[in-house]
Amino acid sequence: MKTITLAQAQAIITGALAHGRKNDFKPLGVAVLDVRGALTAYGAEDGATLGRAHVAIGKASGAISMGMGSRTLAKRGREAPQFVNAVGQVFANGLIPVPGGVLIRSGDDVVGAVGISGDNSDNDEAAAMAGITAAGLTGDPGQD
Repeated sequence: MKTITLAQAQAIITGALAHGRKNDFKPLGVAVLDVRGALTAYGAEDGATLGRAHVAIGKASGAISMGMGSRTLAKRGREAPQFVNAVGQVFANGLIPVPGGVLIRSGDDVVGAVGISGDNSDNDEAAAMAGITAAGLTGDPGQD
């Protein structure tokens, strides 16, 4: 089974935070989970609140646990809110069904997920995609 490395996870965090600073986003928290859903790395900017870690992990957890980016989970949540709420209760790290949880691919393989919290959801997702690209990997945020 392929999974993200610590070096790749750290590169994603660095790239995501750089994108946030370049675009004057609010302080971000960035969580990278491996293919099993275990936390590989977390980074938060000065000023990021305590809850950012929990939300970032929840976004990444939902993406890796369901095998789809959190943008798709947001759509599913609008279409079947009871299902998304129920599923979120059974995942140890939760499920946050808003953009900002992105699957990480290496070739055709899903190797992990990144979740970002701190700014609006679209900006969180943009930072995630920038970080994944900076690490030489491909992001899959899902679709509306």
